[in-house]
Amino acid sequence: MPSSALFAIASIIWGSTFWAITLELGEVPPAVSVVYRFGLASSALFATCLLRGGKLMLPWRAQKWMMLQGLLTFCVSYVCTYNAEQHVVSALVAVLFALMVFWTPVCARVGLGTPLSPRTFTAGMAAIAGVTMLFWQSIGEALQELTHGGTGGFLLGAALAVVASIASSAGSVVVTKVREQSSNLMLTMAWSMLWGTLFVALWCVATGQPFVLPAKPSYYAGLIYLSLFGSVIAFFAYFTLINRIGSQKAVYTTVISPVISVLLSIRLEHFRPGLVEWLGIAVCLGSVAWALRAPAAKPVSIRLDNAIETTP
Repeated sequence: MPSSALFAIASIIWGSTFWAITLELGEVPPAVSVVYRFGLASSALFATCLLRGGKLMLPWRAQKWMMLQGLLTFCVSYVCTYNAEQHVVSALVAVLFALMVFWTPVCARVGLGTPLSPRTFTAGMAAIAGVTMLFWQSIGEALQELTHGGTGGFLLGAALAVVASIASSAGSVVVTKVREQSSNLMLTMAWSMLWGTLFVALWCVATGQPFVLPAKPSYYAGLIYLSLFGSVIAFFAYFTLINRIGSQKAVYTTVISPVISVLLSIRLEHFRPGLVEWLGIAVCLGSVAWALRAPAAKPVSIRLDNAIETTP
């Protein structure tokens, strides 16, 4: 499958998952919903590996990296995300996740020594400007509510979303180290999600959060969609993309996702963006095109019989 298709799959699915998470909020503690989601997702991945006749065990040196990936990507990030959406609208959480265009290069620089290019910096600045324009009205309303004696839930939710984006960025960088240990992406995803599930389950037990089952059918519809599409399919596409083009370019799926959320709202919720919102969409798309565009090849000089010939 071409990288462009993988990019589109991850962006489109994750563009809807921030809203789908709201279907799971209410009766069940957020962290418990995370356990259900990734427990189901990892089970589906392990079952698929078994049906394909593969082995499920991996050496401990590989497990250590998958434990770290599970802790960052499927534990810290999603516990913070689910709790953030109790205080902040899902669209704004999606916007804050676009900060990954900054955090991921920084994490890659710290963890892998990857240099920060001017293209990455300028494209990241443009992406943040675009998503800010896209949800400028929502951000303004939230800030205005806070200044009129709000409870501070907005600040807590925003802080949790930022922590979630940092954890996801660090987890994206760890994918490279996991890949060095095993090329079986489906199996490494299964183990990483299982480790993340176990970490969150331990947190739930330690904090006394009850493992309850809700009565609403919408909860189970959201759970199945988030587990199979938002976790298995989207992460498979995203991690494959990281292995092909690197985490610093693959992370631009988090810039497109808020745009997809708006487009879905236009179709399903009769949302009508204004001029500023449409301009924000254009800036977002432009930043992705700029970040993913390969630098032009430099001319190669060849010396022939004391003459210099330049090839394009």
